[in-house]
Amino acid sequence: MTDDDRVFKALADPTRRFLLDLLFVRDGRTLTELESELEMTRYGAMKHLKVLEEAGLVVTRKSGRQKLHFLNPVPIRLIHDRWIDKYTERQVTALAELKNELEGNT
Repeated sequence: MTDDDRVFKALADPTRRFLLDLLFVRDGRTLTELESELEMTRYGAMKHLKVLEEAGLVVTRKSGRQKLHFLNPVPIRLIHDRWIDKYTERQVTALAELKNELEGNT
């Protein structure tokens, strides 16, 4: 499985996207904090966080007895650059050229 595959797999689940949204709002949350926002067991939350960690979307750091979870947006940006940017570039360029032509800025 490639890194892209892991990221797509992680993002395919609405619960994992919700966890990423929570970390976007406030980074450095504990498992207990994240689990309290979900309607599932602690074990279920841990499984989702593990998938996010394996995809590189979440990184953890120990702080005393707690394990803090942080959002890592880099893999999402790499997906954007690889899969979205290149497919929209031609359309954006065409629109910019059309705008310049219509405004007489050739």
